[in-house]
Amino acid sequence: MSKQPNIIFIITDQQRYDTIAALGYDYMDTPNLDRLVKEGVHFEQCHVTAASCAPARASLFKGYYPHTTGILKNADLWRRSWIELLNDAGYHCTNIGKMHTWPFNSSVGFHERYVVENKDRYLEGRYYFDEWDKALRFRGLVKQQRELYRQLPDYKESLGAFDWNLPEDAHPDVFVGDMATHWIRNYPKSDPLFLQIGFPGPHPPYDPTPEYAAPYMAKELPIKEVTQEELDSQPPAFKAMRIHNVEVDHDSVVHQLNPSPEARHRQRAYYLANVTMIDKKVGEICEALEEQGYLDDSVIIFTSDHGDCMTDHGHSQKWTMYDDITRVPLIVWSPGRFDAGKVVTSLVQQMDLGPAILELAGCEVPETLEAESLLPGLTDEEFAGRDYVFAEQAKDNILTDADFMTMVRNQDWKLVHFLDEPHGQLFDLKNDPEEVKNLWDDPAHDAKKQEMLAVLREWRIRSQYQTSSWCAEWR
Repeated sequence: MSKQPNIIFIITDQQRYDTIAALGYDYMDTPNLDRLVKEGVHFEQCHVTAASCAPARASLFKGYYPHTTGILKNADLWRRSWIELLNDAGYHCTNIGKMHTWPFNSSVGFHERYVVENKDRYLEGRYYFDEWDKALRFRGLVKQQRELYRQLPDYKESLGAFDWNLPEDAHPDVFVGDMATHWIRNYPKSDPLFLQIGFPGPHPPYDPTPEYAAPYMAKELPIKEVTQEELDSQPPAFKAMRIHNVEVDHDSVVHQLNPSPEARHRQRAYYLANVTMIDKKVGEICEALEEQGYLDDSVIIFTSDHGDCMTDHGHSQKWTMYDDITRVPLIVWSPGRFDAGKVVTSLVQQMDLGPAILELAGCEVPETLEAESLLPGLTDEEFAGRDYVFAEQAKDNILTDADFMTMVRNQDWKLVHFLDEPHGQLFDLKNDPEEVKNLWDDPAHDAKKQEMLAVLREWRIRSQYQTSSWCAEWR
């Protein structure tokens, strides 16, 4: 194997941890991701640094927390990344699909980009024509989108779940997968290669073709009970967000305060069907890589930018700090380089992938990075990982009633802090893994709350000091 392996980095959008059969969820149909898990290494406790797309992705591709990058919400400007270092090291860097930079077509170090963004853009980039838009226009097809979904008689009851009625190859996840295999088979072989493939799904609208949805509709799916006691214990900003998501149809999802079991099941089935559609394309990408001679000396990485509550905890989509949002799948596959079937239980931040990729590529890792390489977790028997992981989210068009929210978590406890507010969340993860009982105001747990708040304070001070020499131009 070469000192500079090909690196294939596949990122889905809004995919929960509990969506891959080989990770212990036998209701899923994911044979190709299962293969990567069984032949690769997977991290059980990988957490993103932000509760929405752009800040999480910017953190991943820069190696700093959102408060350091200054990218705290979607549509915050970012143009640079550590991909530039791969470029300098001789890698041919290509992006196919979603990256969610702003502007969408920023190079961020890629030699070439074939941009496909959110399926239902509305707040920003509404009139940006990406590769998928252009392909649909060329074929005379009109994209399924919010304006058309709103005409459906059951739009407000659908929770964002709709049948894909255009040709299957016009579906955005199929389109990205097919474009990736076409590029692999037709672009002159480039060694070493850094290929980032970004699937737009299973981000809503939840829109699989009917044949993918049908098997999940016929299954009993695990869906968490939501009690009034849990809802009453949530911070005011979350209560306000529940109302907001009922009144505003973000991403074609009209949330409901008390959805029926049937509506919840249908939404979950359609979401999981989107994952299976992506899984099929992952298998085809691997086949194309093998045909072109890339696979024998490649590292394939699979992850997602954050999860989706899917009405669990009474919430729609992301913007909260439950594990359903912050915990994502992370699989690293490279037979002969890393042991097959290895499970890493230590805590890691998703952005820790950055320095690991740079080390694999033979690049010098910048000293100021807040990301800590998870490469030892792939190669060493003993890997401590992190004592704590953190995530952040700023006020935006959805999280309207909180200026800034921060999460700190270790293996046993989680605290969610709201800037300048007396309320928050505290969960005993060992005894309450579903994060239902909020202990923030419980006097019996005040010492633990103060301990976690102290960790949060020290982390922010340390971060400010560590990154003080980081050049502003990297923003």
